[in-house]
Amino acid sequence: MVLVIDAQIAGISGDMLLSALVNIGANKSKIIDGVYSTENYLKGSKIQKIDFEKTVKHGIEATHLVLNVNEESHERKGIEIQDCILLVSDKIGLSEQAKVFAKESIRSLIKAESKIHGEPVESVHFHEASSVDTVVDVIGSAIALDDLRALSDEIISTPVAVGGGKLDFSHGMVSNPASAILEIFRGSDIIVVGGQVREELTTPTGASLLVNLARSCSEFYPSMKVKSIGYGAGSKDFDGFANVLKIVKGESTHQFQYDTVQILETNIDDASGEVIGLVIDKLISNGAKDVTVSPAITKKGRLTNLVSVICDSSAVNGLIDILVSETGTLGVRIRTSNRYVVPRIFVSVPVVILGKSFTIRCKIAKDNGLVRHFKVESEDIKSVSESLDISFKDASELILSDVKEKLRLK
Repeated sequence: MVLVIDAQIAGISGDMLLSALVNIGANKSKIIDGVYSTENYLKGSKIQKIDFEKTVKHGIEATHLVLNVNEESHERKGIEIQDCILLVSDKIGLSEQAKVFAKESIRSLIKAESKIHGEPVESVHFHEASSVDTVVDVIGSAIALDDLRALSDEIISTPVAVGGGKLDFSHGMVSNPASAILEIFRGSDIIVVGGQVREELTTPTGASLLVNLARSCSEFYPSMKVKSIGYGAGSKDFDGFANVLKIVKGESTHQFQYDTVQILETNIDDASGEVIGLVIDKLISNGAKDVTVSPAITKKGRLTNLVSVICDSSAVNGLIDILVSETGTLGVRIRTSNRYVVPRIFVSVPVVILGKSFTIRCKIAKDNGLVRHFKVESEDIKSVSESLDISFKDASELILSDVKEKLRLK
């Protein structure tokens, strides 16, 4: 199945995502029961009412979250919010995938604040995100996704509207999008667009949830048979468009996924192996999907290396800069190539290896719903190997065994 998170008009917030998931069919009672348990782990917060009600936004009927809380504390450390989310995740029995999603979502928010303020993760204070609202959005969304079994779907995001103008918040006036939102999206595949109003359309919590959900970002919907649609309303009203997040669930109509990539090529005949190795690492870390270096012979019998880079169009300029600056090449050829790929999903799985806990990133390729290929990220295997002082081979075997059991793969 395919899940499209359509945030290109009204952006995304935590309550909009949660409401859209309820609208598309997540069990409302299960979410409400789970959310009420959060107040036992967040001192000074009392949920007086939580419900999901129908509303109409600019002609579109949608679901919106009704949440009334009594807060004694107006500022908490991010780590307090994280601890609450982790404790609740265990208490209510979320699946391993949902636990990882909840954990990584709040960590994205904390890391962004840590980076912006130059403070250790353990010391970061939340201001606008310090209330129980943030916990409700994260835990509620995790419960809803679990209930819908959506975390194993291919999840795609459209470009995300962030709005424009200026914002007033705890540290004073800032331009919109705020630094936290930009930091959360930095390094991800999510494309941001301004949108139609000089107001905040995407919130830091919404951004954190999205980057930990979407496996890719596309301006166009994939080829799919639409099965269900969910609409989650935001709290604001705007002229000219509905402040609604749309989620579309469907069945892929292709055995393979079709997409378009860019191919960059250049010949290098005067660079050492060490330079080429460095270039490969820099290209991969700056957005290249793959890099191939092949030996060849050019004019006058010169030995050369043909460097071929596969990437998205958004990464082209940066990768060309790396090729030119690091190799001294005088030109880079570029062409567009269409391709078919086996559908795959990326999941994060908590594992325990030799008594120590790790979170491992895995790629699962599916064909007609059947798992065809399964691969653990080599960097994670390397990290486990170094942490436990065991060989890469032993680490790989131990990780594969645990991950297969967790994901119930043969």
